[in-house]
Amino acid sequence: MFSCQREEKLELHAIQLTNGWGYVITSQHRTIIRQQVIPVIAENKSFASEDDALKVGQNVLSKIKQNLSPTTTLQELETLKIRY
Repeated sequence: MFSCQREEKLELHAIQLTNGWGYVITSQHRTIIRQQVIPVIAENKSFASEDDALKVGQNVLSKIKQNLSPTTTLQELETLKIRY
């Protein structure tokens, strides 16, 4: 798992895909996470909007900064009101 012990600068960026949106989390120009599909759901589909991708990305980024597992649950998607 990625650790933030050295106060590394993490950045979150939305990426536009052919079928929707995703996000990338980087550290010093190195990709840490590239999420092109909505996690947890049975379908293999991208986020419907840039805002949805960034909401989930921000949630994951927050977990990384707390040294927690960057996984996303179905309950978190529902709490964030992610359309899928």
